[in-house]
Amino acid sequence: MEKKKNRLEYEVFPLWKFLGDTFGMEATFEQFGPYHGANIKPKILDKNTIEVNMPLVLSNTNYVGTHFGGSLYSMCDPFFMFILMWNLGENYIVWDKSAKIDFVSPGKGTVKAIFHLADEEIETVKQIVAENKKTSRFYKAEVVDENGKIVARLEKELYIRRR
Repeated sequence: MEKKKNRLEYEVFPLWKFLGDTFGMEATFEQFGPYHGANIKPKILDKNTIEVNMPLVLSNTNYVGTHFGGSLYSMCDPFFMFILMWNLGENYIVWDKSAKIDFVSPGKGTVKAIFHLADEEIETVKQIVAENKKTSRFYKAEVVDENGKIVARLEKELYIRRR
């Protein structure tokens, strides 16, 4: 009997692929349930950068009238992973491994976060994976209010390897 390796595999969910190819990823994200409900608006600035905005509306307001922490995390969750997937291509596996969010101050009004990975980081990841077969990388972002005041700090750990 042939022993199967326990390998982590995935493919882009066909509905996401269809919606992204047909309407674009920004429109697809806006219709994604958690994003639509919390009024989260991602904007792809370039292949390495995504800006995400979230105004304070009834559906993302917590008990004390500020941004709900779950919505703040949700607006940050997938974007480093997407940037790496887009830049590395289909020959790589990218998974979220861990996340940490620190709520620094109450969020009111519109909050935003910018997710950016430089080309140099993409090349570093390729080099490390070529040498070591896999890697875990940490990326950070901040959620800020309209005045630039930090509302939350996010740290994501991503696992990356070749298929």
